[in-house]
Amino acid sequence: MNVLLIALVAASCWMSSVFTFPAFSADSAALQKARKEAETKGFIFITSRDEIIAKAKKEGKVKIGSTLDPDTYRPMVESFKKKYPFIEAQMEELSGAVYGEKFLMELDAGKTTDWDLVHAPEDFYSRFAENAMKLDLLGMAQYGVLAINPKMVDPNYRGVVSVGSALCGAVYNRELIPPEKVPNKWEDFLKQEFKGRKFLVDIRPYCNAALVSTLGDEWVKNYAGKLKDQQPVWARGQTRSLATIVAGENPMHQLANYHSCVRAQQKDPRKVLVCKVIEPVPVRLQENDFVMKTAPHPYAALLFLEHQVSPEGQKILDEVEPVKSSIYTDGEVARLIKGKKIALNDFKTYKDGARRMKMILEAFGFPKAELK
Repeated sequence: MNVLLIALVAASCWMSSVFTFPAFSADSAALQKARKEAETKGFIFITSRDEIIAKAKKEGKVKIGSTLDPDTYRPMVESFKKKYPFIEAQMEELSGAVYGEKFLMELDAGKTTDWDLVHAPEDFYSRFAENAMKLDLLGMAQYGVLAINPKMVDPNYRGVVSVGSALCGAVYNRELIPPEKVPNKWEDFLKQEFKGRKFLVDIRPYCNAALVSTLGDEWVKNYAGKLKDQQPVWARGQTRSLATIVAGENPMHQLANYHSCVRAQQKDPRKVLVCKVIEPVPVRLQENDFVMKTAPHPYAALLFLEHQVSPEGQKILDEVEPVKSSIYTDGEVARLIKGKKIALNDFKTYKDGARRMKMILEAFGFPKAELK
């Protein structure tokens, strides 16, 4: 094989692993056609990246409501400022006290907010997404106006972007349970040896709900009922639950966020905490962000949204969150699930999330969290 052929093969392999965006000029016939089609459906389609940057420069600021770990805010803002020094960016945490049902009720009542970019949580995904500005981010991504992988954009709402993703796995204390005794499949948690407060189960069952995508309603419903019969320790929230496993108060968690486990591992002084991936691996699109329809700085918000899914932004998610990059990049999450069977809760199934969780909670018997 000559040098030129080797170079071409290497280039082809590299290109196949990186998402590339089609090159269209702002006045190209294809781009204008896409704009007109979007407008007939009530969407805003911006054909020029230069226009976005120019208008964002005039706005000069952007305010982001985020559910990312607050430790992410500073590096994300600083890296954004390197690209766009003319935009003042501010990130604030969307906590349960001010976000969710209460926030939606205030929006319905006509209350305005100064946030430009916010998050659509799984519990109320459709209701939040309906408050997105009608920007055709999917079309703008497909035509390269925005450097966003189209797979990250909700194909129905077209204005919501999944900035990250989360996979779930079992978690255990290696001093309390030998690795060879830890479940290798989900049914293993139903063994007699694990009956009677031998593991934690979260009563906000995002991870178990994702299993429906591959295993179906009946399997998950029956499984949830059998988990209840195992008499687990009912828990709510990841931080407190994993801390009890590190402390030796509980030996194992049936299903927790992998990124929460990795974060707890990093703080574990004795290194007893182990995160284990079991197939099918529950994976959920996460950090589903959108530009508010009342956003005072929508163009700056578009640039910040794009920055979060850029290589720099994704690297921050993997290093600081950690391990929370999108499955549609070449980040840590995609690496962990490569070659594995997954159960994906994505934009196609999000609308079914509330029903799935209600079904599981009914099978659980609507327990209350025991960990305070």
